[in-house]
Amino acid sequence: MIKIKICGITNLEDALAAADAGADALGFNFYKKSPRCIDPEKAAEIIAQLPPFVMPVGVFVNEHEERINEIQQLTCLQAIQLHGDESPEFCQRFGGRVIKAFQMKDKESIKHMAHYRVGAFLLDSYRDGLRGGTGVAFDWHLAVVAKTFGKVILAGGLTPENVAEAVKLVQPYGVDVAGGVEKEIGIKDHAKIKKFIFEVRRASRHEHAG
Repeated sequence: MIKIKICGITNLEDALAAADAGADALGFNFYKKSPRCIDPEKAAEIIAQLPPFVMPVGVFVNEHEERINEIQQLTCLQAIQLHGDESPEFCQRFGGRVIKAFQMKDKESIKHMAHYRVGAFLLDSYRDGLRGGTGVAFDWHLAVVAKTFGKVILAGGLTPENVAEAVKLVQPYGVDVAGGVEKEIGIKDHAKIKKFIFEVRRASRHEHAG
């Protein structure tokens, strides 16, 4: 089963709606420059009320190791997603539950992945000056190539309308969506979350049947 992560959670209502709809993981963004940034104390309150099989993931960009550990302890994060220029050595300090984000510009973008030993790679679209949350899809054929380096989580411009096509082509370990299921930045559209999850499940069932 393809794992589904709903990212950029900022309130309890959206978190529970995503969990009820069948999300496997929820992303909490601790990058101060992100419009979906959440206060660690608030994230801790939301995470404390999640069902047991929904994984909370913390999103960080070029953050200090001590600060990541601090937030992880406060919030009980089960995985961390690193969206900056973190080195392979830095990533390994947090064990196997690390998702390293790479921005896909061209085939060159994939080469650096060979140096990393992480739980999974999150592939996002490249936009100059943006660290994720671009809302734009990239060439998914790059993701197929990237699978040779490990588990791939597809992100960048996914919506309920295009995610089935992406799943069929890439057959990734997981998919990640933020803006594609929002009514405004930081506020989720619960109907879109349900539709997104439905489309992923339908496409992955179709793959296994085929």
